[in-house]
Amino acid sequence: MPKEVQIRINPEDYGDERIWKLQAARKAGLKVEDIKSIELLRRSVDSRKKAVFVLKLRLSLKGEEADVLDSSLGVALKDVSDAPEVHIVGLGPAGLFAGLQLIEKGYKPIILERGKDVRARRRDLAALSKHGIVNPESNYCFGEGGAGTFSDGKLYTRSTKRGDTRRVLDTLVQFGAVKDILIDSHPHIGTNKLPRIIQSMREAIVEAGGEVLFDTRLSGIKKDSTGVQAIQLNDKEWISCNSLILATGHSARDVFRLLHHADILIEAKPFALGVRVEHPQHLIDKIQYHIKGDRNFHLPAASYSLVQQVEGKGVYSFCMCPGGIICPAATSPGELVVNGWSPSKRNSPYANSGMVVEISLKDMVNPIENPLAGIEFQSRVEKLASRLGGGKQVAPAQGLEDFVKGKYSKNIPKSSYIPGLNSAKLDEVLPDFVYERLQGGFRAFGRRLKGFLSNEAVAVATESRTSSPVRIPRDRESLMHPQVNGLFPCGEGAGYAGGIMSAAIDGQKCARAAVSFLEKVKN
Repeated sequence: MPKEVQIRINPEDYGDERIWKLQAARKAGLKVEDIKSIELLRRSVDSRKKAVFVLKLRLSLKGEEADVLDSSLGVALKDVSDAPEVHIVGLGPAGLFAGLQLIEKGYKPIILERGKDVRARRRDLAALSKHGIVNPESNYCFGEGGAGTFSDGKLYTRSTKRGDTRRVLDTLVQFGAVKDILIDSHPHIGTNKLPRIIQSMREAIVEAGGEVLFDTRLSGIKKDSTGVQAIQLNDKEWISCNSLILATGHSARDVFRLLHHADILIEAKPFALGVRVEHPQHLIDKIQYHIKGDRNFHLPAASYSLVQQVEGKGVYSFCMCPGGIICPAATSPGELVVNGWSPSKRNSPYANSGMVVEISLKDMVNPIENPLAGIEFQSRVEKLASRLGGGKQVAPAQGLEDFVKGKYSKNIPKSSYIPGLNSAKLDEVLPDFVYERLQGGFRAFGRRLKGFLSNEAVAVATESRTSSPVRIPRDRESLMHPQVNGLFPCGEGAGYAGGIMSAAIDGQKCARAAVSFLEKVKN
């Protein structure tokens, strides 16, 4: 039987397989010559004292039979051209994986995407970054692959109990992702590589007989006592529909309003809001790896994860992008939203992260009577940021140390944010309770990470789309809306996921639930 061991390797020794074998043999109580081959199962970096690689290895021994590899990885697609239909709204991770799951179950997915395919979408993103032109239907949030396509491709999740994370990763590898995502403790594809993978998944869905309709926005839902009856597309035609997976993403405000006006129950839910903080990457490397010069080339760009309770609210880092770039993520003109992403090599000279404060129902205006209260909260802050930035997606910004001291920044450090930064006091953008708690959080983080609190870093407003401010209720067992048979709220937009992995898993679950519903109706 192969043996599994865990070893620790210095970065300078990482590329030397002889050292791997020596350490593995010592750990397993073997002789080096007994080891036929080594397979890397898991890789992480422990930088608590000194940066070292922690490797989980499988050792195949001489004289033993090799393991039979599992050939059932990924998805097996069949022809569903003439199969019963299930409609999906949204071609993000939830919608894509729901579509693939439906095909495996013998059903035909028809996926409606308000935005464009990944190639056409790039032109709108360029216009947004270079000229400040926001296309409400094609931006960093809307379009093929959803917000995840051009938002880094992070693949780690705490939601391992919700579904089979390995199967999601295997599926991504099947469609072109590098196999490193199967072994890294914090797997990551990169914004430069993810679009091609998303496109391959969509092409496989279409080749199997599914349909993907771009530039197609959900504008109406007809229902009766038996459930969903029809949906309207682009304020024009109505088409018959008896099973609908809503996988819209967290920024589909018009869909939330549509449901509310159609008397389909939705609820305001807590979210988080704050700023995006950018440091020079070499500074984060020095802090996290405890080094004076440049990091070893085997080591990845260093990251951090920070959380602090300040006056009864959590202040925490969100969507940390080592070697990354800040991007404009507005979905309508007149608002300013920022997000972050990293290329696959994480080789930008900057590191950025959302730094946000919990927004509870108590912080909103009449959230019980008005389920859109969270959206209105977000929108007020985003419009203030736009006005203070000066338009064309130029963002208001403040040196991090100046932010804590409440001072105007005379000089703003260079930034990855292409539209540009305008020096401003961010207490004019953020609600007082958010600004003050961020100040307390940054002080605490500065004590924890020496060098973190510095005017080499810049705070950029506003990071407001951390999660959906709305939850669309669903039954725990059937995953259907409690009032509308055949309606399956799904993924981040419905309030049941937070990132690519958990959204993909929820998409699979909702697809299986839709199949179960249709089987019961048929019988």
